[in-house]
Amino acid sequence: MPTVTHEGVLELCRRRPTLAVELVRAAFHVHMPGCAHAQTADTNLSEVPPVERSADLVLVFYDSPDSPPRRAIIVEVQLTPDPEKRRAWWWYMVGAHTRHRCDVRLVVVAPTGSVARWAARPLRMGHPGVVLRPIVIGPAAVPVTRDETEAILAPELAVLSALVHARGPSAEDVERAALAAVSRLDADRAALYTDVMHASLHATARAILEGLMANGTYQHQSDFAERHVAEGRAEGKAQALLAFLDARGIQVSSALRARVLSCTDAERLDTWIARAATATTAADVIGE
Repeated sequence: MPTVTHEGVLELCRRRPTLAVELVRAAFHVHMPGCAHAQTADTNLSEVPPVERSADLVLVFYDSPDSPPRRAIIVEVQLTPDPEKRRAWWWYMVGAHTRHRCDVRLVVVAPTGSVARWAARPLRMGHPGVVLRPIVIGPAAVPVTRDETEAILAPELAVLSALVHARGPSAEDVERAALAAVSRLDADRAALYTDVMHASLHATARAILEGLMANGTYQHQSDFAERHVAEGRAEGKAQALLAFLDARGIQVSSALRARVLSCTDAERLDTWIARAATATTAADVIGE
């Protein structure tokens, strides 16, 4: 299930579609013309039902609103290594190229160095064959935004800098700059970006953030964060229920296991957990 960090990075790119282009240009000095106008596109890149292939985010760029697509960028956020996801990147590239009929780039945002190194490994389809080399935005590629004036000019980049460099020697400076930038935004974006930082930072960095906010306790402000935090709680309850059933020796079919894991209703999961104490079959627990 997507985390606040995962969805938060994508939201930064949605709110500022040129962010992916800016990062690629700055980190790799890649010339990318034809990016004057941008909009998000359908992330479902499936071609043959019932197989569904959905990328994290697809951005399509145009010379003007009325011109044909000039370039598409697929943005993938990777918090941990996932071999199956790497294989899916081939589908995304082909699907986006077929649908939009333009140049396609794959940009992978990896907040940690180890995941960035994993994602940057060439992915071969046969040998010698065709090789896919993603453009990986790891910690080394994200500028350390300490200056508040620079942060205010590019708030999404400042927030991403705070997320990626929270363990570095400039953690307090980048968080201060990000907060300065966020404070200048409209209430909706300010609440969203603050929540993303608070949910994504490790304990030490979160304490720094709360100290900068001069508030010892933090309450989520945006519907975005509340929704994903609630989903995270539900996921934890679902995993606990399945572990409880396994410990009691109760067999759970693949269909029922999928139903439990897809449930986001915390109250319903609580009911199922209570039933699990005395039930003899999984159907007794989950049956309505």
